[in-house]
Amino acid sequence: MIPKFTIDKIIDAARVEDVIGDFITLKKRGANLLGLCPFHGEKSPSFTVSPAKGIYKCFGCGKSGTAVNFIMDLESLSYPEALRYLANKYGIEVIEKEVSVEEKAQQNEKESLYIVMAYAQKYYTDLLLNDDMGRSIGLGYFKERGFTQATIDKFHLGYSSEERRKFTETAVKNGYKPEYLVKTGMSILSNNHVEGSPITVNDIFDRYTGRVMFPIHNISGKVIGFGGRILGNDKKLAKYINSPQTDIYDKSKTLYGLFQAKKMIIQDDNCYLVEGYTDVISMHQSGIENVVASSGTSLTVDQIKLIHRFTKNITILYDGDVAGIKASFRGIDLILEEGMNVRVLLFPDGDDPDSFSKKVTNEEFKEFIKSNSKDFISFKTSLLYKEVEHDPISRAELIKDIVESISVIPDAINRSVYVKECSRIMDISEQVLQIEINKLIRKKTGKQVQGVKPSDFNQERSNGQSPNLSGYPDEIPPEAYLEEEKAVDPILDNEERELLRMMMQYGNVLVEVEAEDTDNTQQSFQLTVCEFVIFELWRDSLQFINPVYQMVLDEFQHELERGVIPTMQTFIHHPNPAVSQVAIDIASFSESVSYKWEKFGVNVPLEVHQIKKGIEHQLFSLKEKRLNQIIKEAKELVKTADPFEHKHVYEFVIMLENQKKRVNKILGRTVIR
Repeated sequence: MIPKFTIDKIIDAARVEDVIGDFITLKKRGANLLGLCPFHGEKSPSFTVSPAKGIYKCFGCGKSGTAVNFIMDLESLSYPEALRYLANKYGIEVIEKEVSVEEKAQQNEKESLYIVMAYAQKYYTDLLLNDDMGRSIGLGYFKERGFTQATIDKFHLGYSSEERRKFTETAVKNGYKPEYLVKTGMSILSNNHVEGSPITVNDIFDRYTGRVMFPIHNISGKVIGFGGRILGNDKKLAKYINSPQTDIYDKSKTLYGLFQAKKMIIQDDNCYLVEGYTDVISMHQSGIENVVASSGTSLTVDQIKLIHRFTKNITILYDGDVAGIKASFRGIDLILEEGMNVRVLLFPDGDDPDSFSKKVTNEEFKEFIKSNSKDFISFKTSLLYKEVEHDPISRAELIKDIVESISVIPDAINRSVYVKECSRIMDISEQVLQIEINKLIRKKTGKQVQGVKPSDFNQERSNGQSPNLSGYPDEIPPEAYLEEEKAVDPILDNEERELLRMMMQYGNVLVEVEAEDTDNTQQSFQLTVCEFVIFELWRDSLQFINPVYQMVLDEFQHELERGVIPTMQTFIHHPNPAVSQVAIDIASFSESVSYKWEKFGVNVPLEVHQIKKGIEHQLFSLKEKRLNQIIKEAKELVKTADPFEHKHVYEFVIMLENQKKRVNKILGRTVIR
């Protein structure tokens, strides 16, 4: 368990913009920072970070929270795990009880898998650097490739022994459970194991033997998988063996080298995409660190979105294999569809980034990449035009292929620029190209709007509304809204929420209150805003309808009884996620008056200067809404009540109506019937 004072120290140190900036590119927008949300796919940034409030809010998907919440959600960590992550980032020592082997086995499964992978990385690296065979074979191979010791350390490279069970037996001896060795993919279950029986060390053996090891890290630096390369020339064995799909490793959502590259990707606003592990490592040694690899798999949408968090510019580096390049064109279209900019570079025949980097100096390597990268249209035409130059049909097919790529670009201005470029290179009219692109876009849109009649479209247009092109009447069925309204009246919900906002923002502000003492003498005294609201609600026996808001109100009362006036930050960092979320949502929409009004001679009164009046108005407004609710329920009862036997019900309704008139008079409202 992490002590309270350590938690406070971590929370104080964790700057929300600093933590989130490790994962996505943030750009200044007024007092806030803006970026692409890492929690849902978006092409226009709606993810807002407020350094002043210490929170983030995505206005696209609704995700919000503090630096701790961000790490919990992004990395699927528990609260203590996220705190440890931040403590490690900021160099804060977390003193906890030492975890025994037995307790280690009781930790949640995902954390256990991470622990196994961290152990495996250290084991293979130690074997590479300190074992005679590891130094001779593994380290010898890396040195032959030109990798320096600093590079080997940076990427945590390692070596696996040729002994078939060495890693497995050593891991079990050190307290790691056989079932987790299998679940991480580090060990393989033999055919001798009887299904349903406990897995023992005798049932498993090493996945990797006699290979150099490339650890694969997730975006926060945890080892989640491995790639193992064979060192001999045995063609019966696979050149590379990669970790299988596990609960912590999904190759379609992982990019090799991203952990080491993310800061330079942000700095250079560009990401180089290569194919293999050694390509990434060699480019780092050449001084180019903003590089990642898809590790031999076809590029996926999830991988593209990972890169998009940090930059919208990708440069793909290809070796001279034309057949392989043609097969990868689909990946370029996926990048364009994500709204990103693509450039492509082709190395000379027979070279890849790894081999080419060894033939030239670091400066020559950088200059070659800078001078030879092309936009995707120029690249496609330069690669394929010679094949179709004298064949009109094939030439038309190439133009159609390029037009299809342009059609997936979401931004109309970018599409227009590429149309001009294609027209110039292929010597074809812009108008013809644009017509074909419009056909493709209409065809694609048509699939999304099946079931929408033209009459619906025209009716919405005539009403000045934007037509619904989703293909469904609504994103959420109407019944869901009805159920939600039954649970919490949205009008009352807003009134209660607004009172909480005032209490969080101005809770310690003193207001003058008048009341009668025991001798019925009018007296003036001061209360804080928090005390004033709680007193007024108590006096009228009112509680909040929204159970979460009532929970926050109870927390206010509890803190006041302890002699503490809670602030917005108290609730933002509250350990109860429901309470914390309310505070974060309130803080996300709290506004302040711009200082720029003063330049125009406009004196805008601050809310705090009229806080008592504002609180009283909000309290009476809440009471009026509650009266409306009670009157409505009472009138329903009147409909079925006997006027003679239930005279008191009618009198009750009249009394409520009179109270409502008094409240409305205080609020300055006139009820028109």
